[in-house]
Amino acid sequence: MTNLSVNLNKVALLRNARNFGRPSVIEAALTCIKAGAHGITVHPRPDQRHIKPEDVDALG
Repeated sequence: MTNLSVNLNKVALLRNARNFGRPSVIEAALTCIKAGAHGITVHPRPDQRHIKPEDVDALG
């Protein structure tokens, strides 16, 4: 059986392009888990254009 892991980098990219903190990476992760995803995937980058260190801490 294949397990679904949802990558949240695009959610974070969209949030970072806006100045008001939406959409929430945390809310997106919770929605995915409640919908049946088995995991959450993030790929931090040195330039922090996607997931930021504080997102990783909050998801932990």
